[in-house]
Amino acid sequence: MPKNYPILLFFIFLMLVFSCKQEAQKESQNSDSKSEIYHAKGFDILSTKGIKKLQIKAAYQNVKTVFEYEVLAQRDVLDSTPAHNNGILLVPIKSIVVTSTTHIPMLELLQEETAIVGFPYAQYISSEKTSALVANGKIKEIGKEGALNTEILLDLQPQLVVGYSVSSVDKSLTMIQKAGIPVVYNGDWLEATPLGRAEWIKFFGLLFGKEKQADSIFKEIEKSYLAAKNSALAATKKPTILSGAIMSKGIWNLPAGESFVAQFLKDANLDYIWENTKGKGSLSLSFESVFDKGKNADFWIAPGYFTSKKQLLQSNQIYAEFTAFKNDKIYTPKLKKGKTGGVLYYELAPTRPDLVLKDIIKITQPDLLPNYELIFFEKME
Repeated sequence: MPKNYPILLFFIFLMLVFSCKQEAQKESQNSDSKSEIYHAKGFDILSTKGIKKLQIKAAYQNVKTVFEYEVLAQRDVLDSTPAHNNGILLVPIKSIVVTSTTHIPMLELLQEETAIVGFPYAQYISSEKTSALVANGKIKEIGKEGALNTEILLDLQPQLVVGYSVSSVDKSLTMIQKAGIPVVYNGDWLEATPLGRAEWIKFFGLLFGKEKQADSIFKEIEKSYLAAKNSALAATKKPTILSGAIMSKGIWNLPAGESFVAQFLKDANLDYIWENTKGKGSLSLSFESVFDKGKNADFWIAPGYFTSKKQLLQSNQIYAEFTAFKNDKIYTPKLKKGKTGGVLYYELAPTRPDLVLKDIIKITQPDLLPNYELIFFEKME
C-alpha cells in the first residue's frame, strides 16, 4: 500500500463531507424560502433569510425560462455593485416605463403614477389622472403603430422598463436591455383566474418598496371579490349565459371553460353554456353550433367588439333570432371609454375583478346587489 494512501482517503472523506454539507445548506435554504403569492401562477416573490427574490415564471406565452432577480434596497448597495446587472433589481424605483394599460391602475393604487416617464400608445389610456400626465408632457409617448421608439426610451433613462410581449422576447426591449436599462416582463394577462391577475399589484409593490401597501390593497380586493361570490350563492335560479360573437369568416369566438372569463361567470353562480369545455383562451366555433346551443340563453354578455344592436344586425341579421337580443339582455363593456378612446374595462378590470364580478351579478341577479351601480358594463341599445 502506498504511504500516502491513508492521507488520500482522508482528503476524499473531507471532500465528501464538505459536498454533503453544501447540499444540506442548499436544501435548508430552499426549504426556508417563503412565497408571498397565493393566486398568481406567473410570478413569485420569495423571501429567504431576509433576501427577496422575484421570479417571473410566465413572461409570455409558452416560455419555459424562469427569470429570477435578486431585489436589493438602494441604500444597502455599495458603489461597486453593478446597477444594471440583469439579475439585480435596485428598489425603490423612482422612474419607470410601463407598456400595458393594465399596469396603470396598479401604479395609481400605489400612488406611483407620477413615476411613469414613458408609455406606448397613450391614446388607449382611459384613466383621467394618468391621461392628464400625458397631456402635460410628464409621460412621453414612446410607441406608435406596434413598435417602441427606442431612441425616446433611451433618452428618458428610466430605472426600469416593465415589458409586455405575446409570444417571444421583444427585440426593442432586448436593445434597451443591452443599452444598460433593466427590463422585466409582466405576464399578468396570462393568469387563468381573476384574483391571479389582480395579485400582480404585489409585483409593483415590490418594485416601489411598498409591499405592505400592495398586500393590503390586494387583500381588500380579494375580500370584496369573495364576498360578492358568496352573495351570488343566494340566487334561487341560474340564468344561462351566451358570450362572444362572430369575429371573422363565420367563426364565433367565445371564452373557453377554463378561462378567467368563464371563472367570473362560475363565481357569479351562472350557467355558462360552454363552461365544461377545455382551454384557458377562446373557442372558435361555427355560427350554427353557437346558434343551436345559445339561441335561448337568458343573457348575452360581452358580444365581441359590437357596441349596438344595430351594429350586430348590420353584421348578421340572424342575431335578431337570439332570445337575449329580443329581450334586450345584451351587455357590453365597450361603451365606457376615456377621453382619448381607451376602454375602461381593458385597463381597470384586471386590477379590480371584484367590480367585474359585481357587475355580472347586478346584470343577471339584480336583487342580490340592490344598491350597486354598474362600473364596466352597459346594456346594448
